[in-house]
Amino acid sequence: MEGKLYYSIGEVAEMLGVNTSMLRFWETEFKELRPVKNKRGTRSYTQQDIDLLRRIHYLTKECGLTLDGARQQLKSDKAPDRNLQIVETLTELKNFLVQMKQNL
Repeated sequence: MEGKLYYSIGEVAEMLGVNTSMLRFWETEFKELRPVKNKRGTRSYTQQDIDLLRRIHYLTKECGLTLDGARQQLKSDKAPDRNLQIVETLTELKNFLVQMKQNL
């Protein structure tokens, strides 16, 4: 899915392994997250939005931070977290291996 300018909420939810309702909820909780909406209200996420969502997902699901804790962490460090990159790589590898297993 690399190279696209905009992603649908369904595509982003699948990338992160969460429900679309979780993405809409995070949108209300994190002011930095503002996907583009058309006149019908359909959300379109940029790669920057997806990067932020991955960071939120990592902080809340992997690190176990509360939403308030995740907000504080996002404010305190704007630099990419090395652990986040490792977790993302391992998650991609896991998804690849699960897909291979299903194809056997």
